[in-house]
Parts: sequence; structure tokens; C-alpha cells
Amino acid sequence: MRLTPEQLAQFDRDGYLFFPGLFTPQETAALNGAVPELYSRREAYNVREKGSDAVRTNFAAHMYSEPFARLARHPRMVEPVMDLFQEQVYMHQFKINGKMAFEGDVWQWHQDYGTWKNDDLMPTERAMNVAIFLDDVNAYNGPLMFIPGSHKRGVIDAKHDLTTTSYPLWTVDNDLIARLVERAGGKQGGIVSPQGPAGSMILFHSCLVHASASNLSPWNRVSVYLSLCAVSNHIRRARRPEYIAHRDFTPISCLPDDCLLRDYPVDVPWKNGVPPSALQTSDEPFADRKLAA
Repeated sequence: MRLTPEQLAQFDRDGYLFFPGLFTPQETAALNGAVPELYSRREAYNVREKGSDAVRTNFAAHMYSEPFARLARHPRMVEPVMDLFQEQVYMHQFKINGKMAFEGDVWQWHQDYGTWKNDDLMPTERAMNVAIFLDDVNAYNGPLMFIPGSHKRGVIDAKHDLTTTSYPLWTVDNDLIARLVERAGGKQGGIVSPQGPAGSMILFHSCLVHASASNLSPWNRVSVYLSLCAVSNHIRRARRPEYIAHRDFTPISCLPDDCLLRDYPVDVPWKNGVPPSALQTSDEPFADRKLAA
């Protein structure tokens, strides 16, 4: 799937593109069916909500689950990002965020690149998130909120919030959020919240300021977030485990478009467990690219 000139211009202006219902119900069902077993695992890559057994984030499913390994190579997801970067991309991060009914907690206002820069030493913001809804997303089950055009501000100084939720995040000051929202239109469009059926997809810039509220509704809001990075922009440090920030910078090779409905062979290297090397971390920058691969 390639982007049109109009879509490229819209992304440049707003910092995101929304594709309602891009994946069919059959394709979404193939992914949804694998989620409960992944969430049931007592592994480090399942981060649970603060004070709850509900999974907040499952990391790196593409390394041990064949359905998600195929999604990680899907052309409808990979090709638009390559259009925006004009470069091949690798998988920096893969997560399934489970904002579960009644229990899903907030994600504070932040830029994704803030975390990737501060923790992983990613050189520039040439990386992007792709969100794919596995459940219908409505106004009540904790949808994403964006400040349109906030990516134009560039990299914003952030504070490391270690207490609000179970997952540490580099967050943006509330006073600045208020100013960004006012500049984007205030009550008339200063915050937008893409909502739609399962199978919808969002591309959004790594500097786009975003957040989501808690889910007090009786409906789950599970979404996949694939963070794709330009190969030339690979991270320079392994401060976080590899299931959070990947160290293999091999360009993604796409599968055929029907890959979610057919059993194309895919490599799942962590099928029998996460290797000890993937848990090793260091505050020292990579001496060279080979050490990172």
C-alpha cells in the first residue's frame, strides 16, 4: 500500500494518518485469537497494570507468535512508512497494548521519540508508530488522543515518570500541553481522537504528542503498536532489554498482502524462550553496529 501525494501532505501537516477498517474482520480475528494465550504467560515481556493482573503491554510477540510475526511483515503496514522515510525500515519495538475493560490505566502525554532518544540513543526522530486496532475503539474505552501538528515542535524536554503507572515514560509538562492544544485549535480541534472498528490503522509521527485516558467502560481496547525505524537511524545503546528495544537492524522484507490469512513460513526465534542475551543491558553506547546486531 503506497501513500498518495495528498496523504503525504496531510501527514506533514497533522503528524498522523488514519485508515478506518484497513484490515478485514477475518484478518483481525486471526490476530485476536492469539492474544489471550500471549497475555496468560508469566514472562518478563508481559507488563501488568499497577496493582492488577491485567496486562498493560505485551512486548515482542513477533519474535514468538507466528500470526504477529506475519503482521510485522505486512505490506499495508510497512510500505507507507517506507514512503514517508524514503528508506528501508527495521522493527524497533513491537507491543500489544491491552487497555482492558474497567482496568486499563492511563498513558500520560508524551512523545514516543522522547523515550527512544533518552533510553535507546536513537539519533533522530526518523521512526514512527503504527497502531492497529484489534477491538472497536470508541469514545469510552480509552482511545488515543493526539495534538495535531505538535510534531512540528520537534523534540520536547520531558521528565521521567516512574510512579504514575507500571511502565516508566518520558512525559510532557502539563503547561506545555495546554499551550500546544490551544495552538492546535483549543476546543475546536486542538485534541483529536481517531475512533473506528477493529482493523483500523493509524500512522503517527514519533514526535506527535499523544496520550490516552483510562478505560472505565465494559469494552476491551486492545491494539498492536509497531514502531518502525529507518535503518540508518538505528539505536546506539541497549539500556533496555531487547524485548523492548530490538537490536537487529535488518530491513523488513514484506510478505504477500494475504499473509494474515495464509500460513506463510516465518521465523520466530524466541519460540522456545527469550535468550539470556536479550535480557542483558548496558548504559554504554554500542562500540560499533556489530555489537548491536
